[in-house]
Amino acid sequence: MDRISQAFARAQQENRAAFVAYLCAGDPDFDSSLEACRALLRNGVDILELGVPFSDPLADGLTNQLAAQRALESGMTADRVLELVSTLRGEFPETPIIFYTYYNLVYPHGVDAYAERAKAAGLDGLLTLDLPPEEAGELSEACAKHDLKTVFIVAPTTPEARLAKIGAATTGFVYYVSREGVTGERDSLATNIPEALEAIKTHTDLPVVVGFGISRREHVAEVAALADGVVVGSALVNVIKDHVDNRAQIGEAMTTKISDLIIGVNRTPS
Repeated sequence: MDRISQAFARAQQENRAAFVAYLCAGDPDFDSSLEACRALLRNGVDILELGVPFSDPLADGLTNQLAAQRALESGMTADRVLELVSTLRGEFPETPIIFYTYYNLVYPHGVDAYAERAKAAGLDGLLTLDLPPEEAGELSEACAKHDLKTVFIVAPTTPEARLAKIGAATTGFVYYVSREGVTGERDSLATNIPEALEAIKTHTDLPVVVGFGISRREHVAEVAALADGVVVGSALVNVIKDHVDNRAQIGEAMTTKISDLIIGVNRTPS
């Protein structure tokens, strides 16, 4: 069983949702980013979703745009992102790591060559969010060849007729983007999550996670009661933003934040 499947199976056995944590790789610099990731993985995160810094992150709100900008300005490159993965893989051999990326960051390297290098670094899957399954044949073939899982997204605007196609193209888990628009913290959750998950589940047996706008422990708990996994991103990225001027405190601050949020994944009180 691959690491992603194991993570969801373990969460299910423990009667909880999996916690998927997003950070931008290299934000605000390589060493600080490494410490932030370590803090998440040491404190129970089931899957680490690393954003590959990009100059034109179309799906990201201001929080994650600025994170990518900080990472790029600190000198992050494709090679350094893979170095970050490799370092984390050596320290945390069981935790899945996936990329949240854009096709412009994959294609120039050669799709097959990129998949091969990513796998060698220790990556488990690719979410190439601007690449629809109808156009993802080359990437899907490369991922299958190099034993990387694919993650595709479903949006609130996705017509039900496309759900079967998305489900068929996905080999890791389906990512339900619970809100239209871009990433970012929100005061409340979208109201149509139960109906959306029910529709998606009729077209796939794979886990379905929910992200976008989940920023508080009560949000995590509400989604965890419905979905196989909960994705939190901007609320964690903001911890880095708030400590950019005192980077030595990022690891400790991230530990405090994740320790609070992750309580919400438990479906029955301990």
